[in-house]
Amino acid sequence: MTDLSEGAVVARVPSILDERLIVVSRRDPVTVRPGTSLADCIATMQRTGTGDSVFVTQPDGRLAGVLTERDIFGRIVGGDVDLSQPVESMMTTSWRHLHVEETVRDAIELMQTGRYRNVPLLDDDDHLQGVVRPQDVLKFLAEAFPEELLNLPPRPHQRMNKAEGG
Repeated sequence: MTDLSEGAVVARVPSILDERLIVVSRRDPVTVRPGTSLADCIATMQRTGTGDSVFVTQPDGRLAGVLTERDIFGRIVGGDVDLSQPVESMMTTSWRHLHVEETVRDAIELMQTGRYRNVPLLDDDDHLQGVVRPQDVLKFLAEAFPEELLNLPPRPHQRMNKAEGG
């Protein structure tokens, strides 16, 4: 039986935060090749339903740049931008990333301090391995505490007067 006391749960948190990102389920990145037009990048984002970013990868799988919805809204919307331009004209080439051997704690810190919603994960050879999002981290943490979460009342402030079904 798992100890559900507050102290026992809190004691488990540091070790979970030090888990490597390789164990966190993550989304496959939406990728395009260099030379893809901005219009095609936007269409790719719309088609995949992610609507948040597209990663520009070299043929060998190395990350060349990132085009985010912030780039699009900040530069394209309301501006006079030729959407036939290649993605290189607008992509970010100095992006922040993490390696799959870094920790969940590192991902949380980067997301908090840099306001990143999609962090590219690279392997030791800088090949794109996936994208970790805040939702992925939250799911990982929730799965680490299934008994604690499943035993919460529907609303934390709610107290049942009698047993369910009674």
